[in-house]
Amino acid sequence: MRSMNILGTWTLFQRESKRFMRVKMQTIVAPALTAVLYLIVFRYAMGERQVPGLDVNYFTFLIPGLMMMAMLQNAFANTSSSMIMGKIMNTHVFLMMAPISPIEAMIAFLSAAVLRALVVGSVLLLVLLPFSDLHITHVWMILFYGVCGSLIMGALGLIAGMWSKTFDDMSMVTNFVIMPLTFLSGVFYSVTQLPPIWQALNAWNPFFYLIDGFRHGFIATGDSDPVRAVGMVVVVTLSSVTLAWYLWRIGWKLKD
Repeated sequence: MRSMNILGTWTLFQRESKRFMRVKMQTIVAPALTAVLYLIVFRYAMGERQVPGLDVNYFTFLIPGLMMMAMLQNAFANTSSSMIMGKIMNTHVFLMMAPISPIEAMIAFLSAAVLRALVVGSVLLLVLLPFSDLHITHVWMILFYGVCGSLIMGALGLIAGMWSKTFDDMSMVTNFVIMPLTFLSGVFYSVTQLPPIWQALNAWNPFFYLIDGFRHGFIATGDSDPVRAVGMVVVVTLSSVTLAWYLWRIGWKLKD
């Protein structure tokens, strides 16, 4: 059994990290600006209202949700854009020929996705913190849900990139799968405000647990059962990463 190719893994990680750092206006500044615009709109639309059932100011409730939504979307974008551009330019073949095992490729791709998500989340926190009295209550919950959510979306980005043949295919996944799941997972509202049937359906949406758990780390309250949330997130994280690793190992849609 060969030893791990640390240099190759580190080189791939650097490539994936530098790729999004070179376009900071698009990958970091733009999400921060979008979040501020959301806050301005909702600030004047909702005023000083409280979130029903949580006794939390709506403005304070909204900020962690916007942070997590931006982190999830950026983790997905980092791996999916890398894969689809490699397939379009036919450079992914060289990566598959490199002396890097599937697990090493996963480590590099997903670590870069987590890094991008954490950078975006940190920038958003610094930008939005002056607008509220938000406090960090449970650091472990913020890190756990932030990292797990980034791993899930990074893995889904790899899978979507492997499946897509064109940028239109990738746009379809982003607009009809990723965006609805993140927007409809309690970012802008408490799920207790939904009709019972939608609350029951949302109980199976892992994005809901990611956003609610991440928010819990700031405001010390949420809509989900903490034990169920942790269990759901761990299962989905392991499943998505394992599936991405397996599909990469067999070269699914990469050898066509």
